[in-house]
Amino acid sequence: MNKFMGTLLGTTAFFALSACAESETTAQNSDQNHAFTEVTSPDGRTVVKLMAGEGQTTYSVTRDGEEIVAPSPLGFAFKNMAPLGGDMKVVEANIAASDTTWEQPWGERQFVRDNHKELFVKLAEKDGKHRELNIRFRVFNDGVGFRYEFPKQQGIDSAIITDEITGFQFDDASTAWWIPGREWNRYEYLYNESPLKDVKEAHTPITLKTTGGKYVSLHEAALVNYSGMTMLKNPDGSFEANLAPWPNGDKVRTEGEFTTPWRTIQISDTAYDLMKSDIILNLNEPNKLGDVSWVEPSKYVGIWWEMHLAASTWGSDGKHGATTENTKRYIDFAAENGFKGVLVEGWNIGWDGNWYENGDVFSFTQPYPDYNLPELAEYAKERGVQIVGHHETSGGISNYEAQMDDGFDLFEKMNISQVKTGYVADAGKTHHTEADGTKHYEYHDGQYVVDHHVRVLESAAKRKISINSHEPVKDTGLRRTYPNWISREGARGQEYNAWGDPGNPPSHTAILPYTRMLSGPMDFTPGIFDLLFEEAKPNNRVETTLAKQLSLYVVIYSPIQMAADLPENYGKHADAFQFIKDVPTDWAESIPLAGEIGDYAVIARKERDGKDWYLGGLTGDNARDYAQALSFLEEGVSYEAQVYRDADDADWKSNPYAMAIYKETVKKGDTLKLPMAAGGGFAVRFKALD
Repeated sequence: MNKFMGTLLGTTAFFALSACAESETTAQNSDQNHAFTEVTSPDGRTVVKLMAGEGQTTYSVTRDGEEIVAPSPLGFAFKNMAPLGGDMKVVEANIAASDTTWEQPWGERQFVRDNHKELFVKLAEKDGKHRELNIRFRVFNDGVGFRYEFPKQQGIDSAIITDEITGFQFDDASTAWWIPGREWNRYEYLYNESPLKDVKEAHTPITLKTTGGKYVSLHEAALVNYSGMTMLKNPDGSFEANLAPWPNGDKVRTEGEFTTPWRTIQISDTAYDLMKSDIILNLNEPNKLGDVSWVEPSKYVGIWWEMHLAASTWGSDGKHGATTENTKRYIDFAAENGFKGVLVEGWNIGWDGNWYENGDVFSFTQPYPDYNLPELAEYAKERGVQIVGHHETSGGISNYEAQMDDGFDLFEKMNISQVKTGYVADAGKTHHTEADGTKHYEYHDGQYVVDHHVRVLESAAKRKISINSHEPVKDTGLRRTYPNWISREGARGQEYNAWGDPGNPPSHTAILPYTRMLSGPMDFTPGIFDLLFEEAKPNNRVETTLAKQLSLYVVIYSPIQMAADLPENYGKHADAFQFIKDVPTDWAESIPLAGEIGDYAVIARKERDGKDWYLGGLTGDNARDYAQALSFLEEGVSYEAQVYRDADDADWKSNPYAMAIYKETVKKGDTLKLPMAAGGGFAVRFKALD
């Protein structure tokens, strides 16, 4: 068995239920004007109902009898034909069940169970137009996914969607954690906590706590050849899927038949149970790339943080950071400490001046004169290290695509297998240019840019190169289909702490696990050890303790993790730095253990192809006395717990460096006391002794 092919494992159950099975198939309600069909989750707790007939086709979701989504509309408005979704009849409704397990080539867990029931409904208009629309629901124990499938039909060669009439009627008294949608700074906002009624437009994932105590996350999966959605408030208080528009207002342009992304509704009893859900991954297609053993999870350092501290510059018209000499210093540090990669930003022509306006200027093959790429690639290879490539586009899609293949060819020749891409441009300001010089501006999650990212992945994969996207389109689980999409940004990362005004408050990383991280890995760039910047930026700082910086390597998942600080700062805390050197980035299993949104999060992970476990916990604004029962450890195995936690007098404001580092022998069933300071945390390695 090739473990990199996403092989199905174990017993597979897949069967169709009779179209007359009670409560799970098409039936007529009492007024005979509407037809409904419904399906339950495998555990019977969640029920999805679709209603069709006179008026608008709708769906609803209940969990344990609580209405999670009240009846909400389904359908489309088109530019080139009448709307679709009203006055429809159910032509056919089939229910099937599936329970399979598949293997990730890398990930937060090695084996993923896909256990769901599926309702497939064929609808047709009742008014004589006879247009058809199929809707597919998959109901898991932890939520729901559904998508539209517009079949090929006579007389319709193309469809231009102007509105997706997909509604989400939640209880507006629910509490929401959200960032604004369609604002200039893309996804890079601090999260708001508010009643849902106060939300006007939000990016997904958006997370809710219902008045009944359920936790709900709304997002989408498998965003391909379509526009990304935000959740937009309607005048009646409900929400709808608002698709990113093309410059002329079109939302999605299709040729004949099309399939939408899945709309996902994850549901759990606790906040931390949301982190256990694999719905997003399970609703994506299996690996299309074949053998991807060349995609390697790893840790890296780089010429990056020093630019944010203004100690050096990206461009050559200042104190250039990407020099041959400086890069060799980072390569030596990486080799000495077991890091695989060295990221170098600012190495190529195009960074001089206002580089974020240079989308049509960058070269992706021509280094600055003081950066000798062949020499550095060889220097790194001799030391068991690789350069991590960097392609900043400043949103200039045409300029990048014209050079992309040549850029990846160069990196392949230089033994570079990972590339960080960047799309620094305000929302709605990525652009492409036609042959006649006409420039079109697009959203980062508009259909054109969504398709662009797939073209990048496919071009990179031909050279066995993995992609880490910054200023990206949001994650929708496509790492399953394209395993070389190894990580991305898509939220406020560490750099905001260098910029200040404001930086990331302590609560930020206690919200991310329940919001942004539900969509997939994030290259947050943790590991800042100089928390106060007394010399570089005395008015800014990192609002965490030192122990919390270690906890981020466990809590904020990414298969590539950066030790983001300057090399010299790690030598000042060599005992704490040991954890960063030890912690893996690829996991056999991940178990969320405790937490509340914005307050704290605790998760345990077991290393891939090894026996050791790791535990990470972090807090928001408030200190917490915390004790963790070690129920996740293997039975009959003794472990050396290597503990890195806040000292008893630690506090992110007044005493951020205070840390207790010690070892003790433990086994399954023991309990560790791990108090966390305000803005603090802990990290523990459980080294197997047997």
